[in-house]
Formats: sequence, structure tokens, C-alpha cells
Amino acid sequence: MSKDAADTAPRKKGGMKKIIVIALGAIALVGGGAGGAIYASQAGLIGGAKAEDSYADKPKLVMRADGGPEATYFEIEKNFTSNLADADGFMQLSLGVATYYDSRVLDNIKRHEVPIRSAVLMTLADQSVDVIATPAGKKQLQKALKDTVNRVLQEKEGFGGVDDVYFTSFVIQ
Repeated sequence: MSKDAADTAPRKKGGMKKIIVIALGAIALVGGGAGGAIYASQAGLIGGAKAEDSYADKPKLVMRADGGPEATYFEIEKNFTSNLADADGFMQLSLGVATYYDSRVLDNIKRHEVPIRSAVLMTLADQSVDVIATPAGKKQLQKALKDTVNRVLQEKEGFGGVDDVYFTSFVIQ
């Protein structure tokens, strides 16, 4: 027995080390695999989760039945009165906007009316009476006002969405 006992004792000790090493390796593999699966799932690479879409909460285009975009109009309630850049006169106008996006654009305009009004007044104050008295000048002003409103909305909400600006009244004195 002494010879058999001496032969089996070292084998059990060496076998135990192998089992511990294999067990630790298996735990490391399972842990790494689980961590990788969680990362891939959250990144939208596997499973039902989708990668974070930076446009997920942005307004969506509204389409008509014929497939074209559907415009929604909104008139800003108060008119705008501003001195002109190169004259003693002033201008007074009322604005309406159009968007092809959902109601969130109009909600954003209402929510940020104060900074929009301020930016519009600044744009109006830079106008020359000789330019805005012409049809081409009025078109340029419409584009400048559209860009102004979209810039404010972009700064405040991360999305503009105003497609056109319309004059609902326009007086130069």
C-alpha cells in the first residue's frame, strides 16, 4: 500500500491543480462572453435593441395621401415693428411660418417665441429700405427670416424645421 499510496497522492494533487485552472479559465470565458453579449445587445448589434438614433426624438415629415409633404401653417400672433438700418423710417410686419414636419416644430416655435422674436427683430433692424422695397428684396428677407427662425430652433431644440416664412402684413414707413 505504501507504494500505491505514494503513487496516487501526487496524482491527486496535480489533478486538483488542473481542475482549478480549468474552472478558473471557464469562469473567465463565461464572464467575458456575458460581458460581450451585454455590450453587443445595448449597442443594438444583437437582440431586439436598436442603436441609439440621434433623430429618434426629432420631428418627422408629414406626408399627404399622394406621397407629397403636407404643409402646416402657423401665424405668429404679434406683429414685428423695427427701425430700418439706413433710414428714419420703420417697418411693421406680421409673419406666418410653414413646416412639413409634425406638430413638434410648431410647439417649439410657441415655446421659444421670445428668442425667436428677438432674433427676427435683429434681422429686421439690419434691413435697408431700398432693398426691402423691391419684390426681390422681400424674397431675400423671407429667406433671411426663415434662416433666423431655424437657427434659434436649432440652438434651442437641435432641430429647425421651418420650410417657409410668409408675410401676412408688411408696411414700410
